[in-house]
This record gives sequence, structure tokens and C-alpha cells, in this order.
Amino acid sequence: MSGAAVRLAAGRLLHLVLDKHRTLDEALVADEAFGALEGADRGFARAIASSALRHLGWIDRGLAPLLSRPLPATSPEIRALLRAGAAQLWFMDVAPHAAVSETVEAARLWHPARSGGSFLNAVLRRVSETASPAGRMDTAAIWPDWLAARMVQSLGPDLAAALAEAQRAEPALHLSAKSDPAALAALTGGALLADGTVELASGAVEALPGYETGDWWVQDAAARLPARLLAPQPGEAILDLCAAPGGKTLQLAAAGARVTALDRSRPRLERLKENLARTQLHADVIVADAEAWEPPELFSKILLDAPCSALGTLRRHPEGAWIKSAADAGRFPAVQARLLAAAAKMTPPGGTVVYCVCTPLREEGADVVEAAIAAGLYTRVPVKAEEIPGFEDCITPDGDVLTRPREGRQADAFYIARLSRA
Repeated sequence: MSGAAVRLAAGRLLHLVLDKHRTLDEALVADEAFGALEGADRGFARAIASSALRHLGWIDRGLAPLLSRPLPATSPEIRALLRAGAAQLWFMDVAPHAAVSETVEAARLWHPARSGGSFLNAVLRRVSETASPAGRMDTAAIWPDWLAARMVQSLGPDLAAALAEAQRAEPALHLSAKSDPAALAALTGGALLADGTVELASGAVEALPGYETGDWWVQDAAARLPARLLAPQPGEAILDLCAAPGGKTLQLAAAGARVTALDRSRPRLERLKENLARTQLHADVIVADAEAWEPPELFSKILLDAPCSALGTLRRHPEGAWIKSAADAGRFPAVQARLLAAAAKMTPPGGTVVYCVCTPLREEGADVVEAAIAAGLYTRVPVKAEEIPGFEDCITPDGDVLTRPREGRQADAFYIARLSRA
């Protein structure tokens, strides 16, 4: 397959994500040009698109002075190829001649972009002669302005910069073992982390040893903490609210708990059922709205992984910064508050509710919890350092958990609070 075909696929992936608001995973499945690639070509096309999304704010700001007209005024297809070319030249160490010529040739293969080949060639040549924006822009500038401002306001400039920097690297793959983490690390050649997570370089999940036999499932190290803080015991009844796609359900079931997994999304619960079948674990799966559902009996332990902006997962899904808006991020706190209130009705006084969201924004985390405490629904049960090995430094002054990256640790940004029903 030609290098131009690879760049065409990368450009089309970016077009689907940034102009059609698909996730990158959805685009990878939907695009025919990407589907026609094989092996290393598929990997390279995906890497180009991923690099462009990881550095998009820098790329767009770096392109602006090199253009004769504003970037939004270019056609969507040429804009996508400009971003793909700039990613190769500034962040991927691709030889300038190959990056420019093959990306320009991709425009000739893409009918809506054919007329823009000369413009694309001229701009990418300027890009090849210009230093990368990496050394002259704030790290948080990889995000759109609204998100950078929201992150800095909520987290402070240092933590916001650390999250942005973590987004620049391809994430490692984290696996949760069904029974024996050390054996899984040996089987896959991965590293065994302090909390029992197995970490290895990204790869084709289905091709890894132990997948077919259900020895493990994919689960970020930070995502393992909420279930861990419930301290599930064999035979104990636990309710997993908003359970899909099910990593925490599997974790609780593997500990021997009798799990009820509830979610309003039937398609997402089908994926959970598939993973339960693959791992030969059991949970009672219920399709229902958690705000309205009434349990037949109260649960002494509940895990509430509330819907959220998912801005803590940008290192794995960098497109989220660009296909969501400030309004999208602002619509979740009201839903989260209602779900936390609903959970209070499902557990007796003294029952434990672990609330978590995969976003670092205070408005979706600590603010929601503080409001529920102020309303008399809960009291806080502070987390102790020994309960979260590998994340001891992530305990907040209030005793909650806010995971963050650091040298030697890859993890999503999760907020977690453990509460007792008042």
C-alpha cells in the first residue's frame, strides 16, 4: 500500500472525528480507506491521526501564522490533511520529503481535496521549515481554550499542565487479572504494579495470551480503585450503578461478591454480558434508569460510577477535548447529584456508597459530594493511604481520591469519594 493511502486514511479519520464528531474508535470502524489498510500501514495511519489529536491545539496555533487564510476557512478535507501533515513533521520525526509529498498525494486521491493540493504543498513546506510548537507554547494549549481555562480553574496550573503532558504520550495498556496478577504478568510479559494491575505496551487486545480464556479484562489502574475501596467480600451483595461497560462489575464479581449490575443502556450492557461470559464470572444484569429504579432489598454497599464529561480519560481518548463543548461538560453535575441522592435510597443507614467519576473537574466530583453531605444524606469515610497502593499521594485533604499522572505512573484522572449513608 502506498504512503499516500496511509495519509489519506489518517486525514479521513481526522475528518470523521473533528468535523463529524465521531470518536476515534468509531472512525476506525467506519472509514473504508482505513479498513483497506493492513498491518503496519494501519498502525501508522492510526498513529498519525492519534498524534494530531493529542497535539491539536498546538498544531492549529502553529499553523495559523503559516496560512494565507484562517484555518477554519479551508475545506474540511484540506484542513484534515494539514493537521495530519503537521503531526508527522512536528511530532513524529517523519522525513520532511515523505511527510509533505505523500500527504499532498493523498489530496489527489481524495476527491473533495483535489483542488487544494498546491495550497497544501505550500503550507506543509513552510511547516517543515518551522520549529515544532512544543518548545514555545504552554502545555495546556494542546486543548481548546475553554477546556484549558476550565482545567486550570478547577485544578490549578501545575496539575492541569501535568494532565496535558500525560496526554501527549501513547498510553500503556492496563489489565485486571481474574485471579492471579503475578501469573498474568508472566503470561503477557507485562509489569505488575503495586495495586495488582498488569501494565504492558499498547497492542491488539484480542491477540494477547489469556484473552480467549477470560483470564483478564482491560481496566485502567485508576479505574480499579473505586471497587477496591468497597472492600468486596465473598458472598456479599453489592450494587453497581451505571455499571456498563463493566470493568468494575467484573472486579467485584472476581472478588466473590454477588453483584447486581444496573445501567440504562441496553447496548452497553450487552458488552458487559459478553465480558462476563468470556471471563466466566456472574452478575445479575438489569436494564433500568438508576434514578427511578427501586431495589427489592437495600444494599449495604453500592458503587456509583456516575456519567460524566470523561475529561480524565483524554490520554486515551484525546478527541474528547474537541468533540465536546463547555456546555457538554456543564450538563453532568445535576445528573450526578440526582444519582447520588437515588443511591442514598438504596442503602440503609451506615451503608457504604463509593462515588466516582472519570473526570478531574471539581464541579463533577467534590462539589457534588459536598452538596450531598450538606443535605444530610451522607458522611464522608476518608480513604487511607494503605488502601490504595501506588496512589498514596492522590488522597485529597478531605480524604477523597483524585488520581493524577506522575513519573513512572500512567493513569486516568479519577475522582473517588467513599461515603456512609447518614
